[in-house]
Amino acid sequence: MKKMKLYELVAEIKLIDRRLTLYEEKYGVLSEDFYKALMAGDLSEYDEYDETRTDFSRWKGIYETWLRRKEAYAGLVREHGVTELLRLQPSY
Repeated sequence: MKKMKLYELVAEIKLIDRRLTLYEEKYGVLSEDFYKALMAGDLSEYDEYDETRTDFSRWKGIYETWLRRKEAYAGLVREHGVTELLRLQPSY
């Protein structure tokens, strides 16, 4: 994967945030708590339900992508600083 620019990461993080919000509203918990419970094996009782199993698999993948994008964003900010990365001309 090519190295994304900061503004691209911000746009993708915000898009992913919107997708995560749909699952958070549907299931009533924040993604971070869902992910911790899933990784701890606390949600295995839901495996028998096709819709839930599918949702949980997608939610997990989306959340892991969000984590990677947030890590990449933080790395760029650490490396270059906000003042160097800040766009003065809006993209729209």
